[in-house]
Amino acid sequence: MPEGDVVWRTARRLHEALAGRTLTVSDFRVPRHATADLRGRAVERAVSRGKHLLVRVEGRLTVHTHLRMDGSWRIRRPGPLPRDPRVRLVLGNAEWHALGHALGVVELLRTADEDAVVGHLGPDLLSSGWDDELAAEAVRRLAERPERAVGESLLDQTRLAGIGNIYKAEVCFLRGVNPWTPVADVPDLRAMVDLSHRLLYANRDRDGHVTTGDLRPGRRHWVYGRAGRPCLRCGTRVRRADQAGEAGERVTFWCPRCQPAP
Repeated sequence: MPEGDVVWRTARRLHEALAGRTLTVSDFRVPRHATADLRGRAVERAVSRGKHLLVRVEGRLTVHTHLRMDGSWRIRRPGPLPRDPRVRLVLGNAEWHALGHALGVVELLRTADEDAVVGHLGPDLLSSGWDDELAAEAVRRLAERPERAVGESLLDQTRLAGIGNIYKAEVCFLRGVNPWTPVADVPDLRAMVDLSHRLLYANRDRDGHVTTGDLRPGRRHWVYGRAGRPCLRCGTRVRRADQAGEAGERVTFWCPRCQPAP
């Protein structure tokens, strides 16, 4: 599932292509909204909320989409609409077409009802208003389940919104915390939240995720995707195992020496 920085970047691209322009193409390819037609309405704004995308349209309407595991938005110049069954939504104007491929969620709702689809989320790590108050709220929400493994809690979007499997593994490594450590035993939850914010913010304008500061192939992550290879810090072989997550079992990576078992 795409991380929050990928979704933030997708929202920015949608905003650049659609905002301030009148829709000339509106093609919902989902049964629930097959007859919906937004042509003639101007797009006001496209924003992300955690891993959710909201395109606000004139007339107090919002197009809500979620990429899930395989979804993507592709921006291209106008042309014949694709017959590809994976395309579930097309929004376009005279200059750009935005094609939603394999979207996990496609909904049209009143803008006033956005809380029905994103109101359950915790503080958004890439919120333009991120501050100490939001960070403290994220810590409070994480601490509500003290017995839960921290790796599982970081993936729970109702605790804090935006972290996916990559950042879960990397944040735990950088804080020296085993992913199976109960939240109650994590030495400094606030430091973990602050680090999560910094990593997502640092990568939001970059294609791909870098947590080491090293852009060379194979050295962009400390532990994620490095199972069986030496830890970049101590040389111990990185391990992997399944761990519960918001979408079921999710693989995680850790260094048994840098992140000893709780």
